[in-house]
Amino acid sequence: MHIQGSHWAAAVASADGTGGRHAPLRVDAQRNLEHVLRAAREVFGELGYGAPMEDVARRARVGVGTVYRRFPSKDVLVRRIADEETARLTDQARAALGQEDEPWSALSRFLRTSVASGAGRLLPPQVLRVGVEVEAEEPARVPHQRQPGSNQPELRLVEQRPAPRQERDDAGVAALLEVVGQLVERARAAGELRADVTVADVLLVIATAAPSLPDAAQQAAASARLLDILLDGLRSRP
Repeated sequence: MHIQGSHWAAAVASADGTGGRHAPLRVDAQRNLEHVLRAAREVFGELGYGAPMEDVARRARVGVGTVYRRFPSKDVLVRRIADEETARLTDQARAALGQEDEPWSALSRFLRTSVASGAGRLLPPQVLRVGVEVEAEEPARVPHQRQPGSNQPELRLVEQRPAPRQERDDAGVAALLEVVGQLVERARAAGELRADVTVADVLLVIATAAPSLPDAAQQAAASARLLDILLDGLRSRP
């Protein structure tokens, strides 16, 4: 699977969440980290984020202990790959928005570029939840334990604030949704996009049109054909 250079470098630099503040890795450690990140993208792209760390280690040709030395839990590795994919999709959307004057051309370019890069197989799960109708969100709340010495359980709820890392994840997703929203609004205002199509629908197209097939040529042909059908379904009719 091809990985764009700029984003690949960013993934390597911040794989442990430090933003590259640690001392430079030894050459062999750096090489192992690159192998692990590349393998994780391939394995998660083929099997989903539920794939075990052992599969990533096997694909990277390193011991599973090597993977855990750089990523103390699977969640940390998944977040690294999902963050990278969100940033890559955001850049692709911004490029389409800035380089195409015609609204439909901009939207279709974004979709074709994203699908061709295999982005849909690594979309963060929370991105695909944006189409669910929910009431105004409130801070998460959890039951509070009863006070010591009290015979009655206390049912008061206490607010649970998101962790700083979660806030950063949300910011990345929000940036993606904002720029894709601009593509959608432009195409809708021009009368070229169906009025009922949402940002969630566009992201769902990316996820749907990126099948994982064993043969690269067959995968590319299937993706292109499926995307043509989906794009036709997105367009407004006279």
